[in-house]
Amino acid sequence: MALPDAFVQRLQQELGHEGLLSDPAETWNYGYDNSRRHAAPELVALPADHDQVAAVVSLCHEFAVPLTARGRGTGTTGASVPINGGLILSTEKMNHVIRIDPANRYMVVEPGVTNQQVQDIAAEHGFFWPPDPTSAAYCSVGGNLAYNSAGPRAIKYGTPRENTFGLRAVTGDGKSIRTGVYTTKGVVGYDLTRLLIGSEGTLAIITEATLKLTPLPESKRTLQVIYRDIDSAARAVSAIMAQPVVPYALEFMDAGAIDMIRDYSEAELPEGAGALLMIEVDGTEHNIQHAVDAIGRAADNDGLLKLTRAETAAEIQALWQTRKALSPALRTIAPKKINEDVVVPVSNIPALINGLSELSARYNVTIVNFGHAGNGNIHVNLLANPDDPDEMQRTHQCLDAVFSLVLDLDGTLSGEHGVGIEKQEFVGREIEPITLELMRRIKRDFDPKGILNPGKMFPTG
Repeated sequence: MALPDAFVQRLQQELGHEGLLSDPAETWNYGYDNSRRHAAPELVALPADHDQVAAVVSLCHEFAVPLTARGRGTGTTGASVPINGGLILSTEKMNHVIRIDPANRYMVVEPGVTNQQVQDIAAEHGFFWPPDPTSAAYCSVGGNLAYNSAGPRAIKYGTPRENTFGLRAVTGDGKSIRTGVYTTKGVVGYDLTRLLIGSEGTLAIITEATLKLTPLPESKRTLQVIYRDIDSAARAVSAIMAQPVVPYALEFMDAGAIDMIRDYSEAELPEGAGALLMIEVDGTEHNIQHAVDAIGRAADNDGLLKLTRAETAAEIQALWQTRKALSPALRTIAPKKINEDVVVPVSNIPALINGLSELSARYNVTIVNFGHAGNGNIHVNLLANPDDPDEMQRTHQCLDAVFSLVLDLDGTLSGEHGVGIEKQEFVGREIEPITLELMRRIKRDFDPKGILNPGKMFPTG
């Protein structure tokens, strides 16, 4: 779309020459995310603070210009791709830690601060922020909040929704709001903080976040447990989650993932392994051994092939190398794979994995599964070649069946990657029409002209 001259001129006045990009050679890179989708924006705004964000959104509202917020572009669902053109609002210049309050266990940051920066600064005071997505070294806090991105530690410490006290934001008509509290308890009014987290920039632009910090554990231990089959591993997961010691992380790999690691790394894994669990336990020095023993007992059943406990940092690193070898192996075999992050109740993991195996055979599509077993969040990887039209047709048919399987097992279509563009057409299967319409009405109240990330999340048509 051609943007009005008056809009561009006023935007230039608000942001200055360094705060607005218009050269296609500069704006092009802002049109993609990790979904491999791309759409070029007309302009890219680089606001430096909350007031400039409010000014940009107000102008976009006045001139009805589509506005897509962007962090570091690590999302995998196309949520930050400007499919309607218009303006990209990048938070890269809003990268300051405003304050840290160790006594009250919180940190106030701008959205452009990276997850790793938060962890490093918090660690200096003996704390950490629990959300730890795979892209933590690069992704921004704003992106983490937009997607409610979690990672392995969510099993014990929760997602961004459980670890954010409050927000400052700008709604779609340019109004500034504050949500939440600075305390661990507070029930005055509706919980708009949790509503905005996970909304993918469709309701408001987050400009400031008050993050809840957690004390760093004194000690951590790691176990690698290998099972004969998926049912044995799933029984172990249920047993682990039913006893009092909650693991710090509980990661899962199926037989396909194990075979892939065996072929692409030097990991020593027994033949006939049907599933693998990586378990991390944290706690005080006084009770860590008790915790490890409790987890070990819960993990033991008649399908157990091998249980390895790591005590030293070198041993822990060696065990995690097995898990870390998986992503490079997947990229080698299928650099353009489809990666979904479905969730089912823990007890339904065997039915999910067995069902995925049946779908793999039915559609002749290779499927490799791994993920966060403790909360049933499984990453389903369909290893398809996008340059083969027949294979891609079968893969999309298979993906459709995968989502039907997940919903039949009382699951949800996404645990942490979000909806964006990739899952839009399937959302109506999970959320009933009356609830969807209520969500649309909420969207209209926050964003009367529908300028914020238009064409995302909700089913089209």
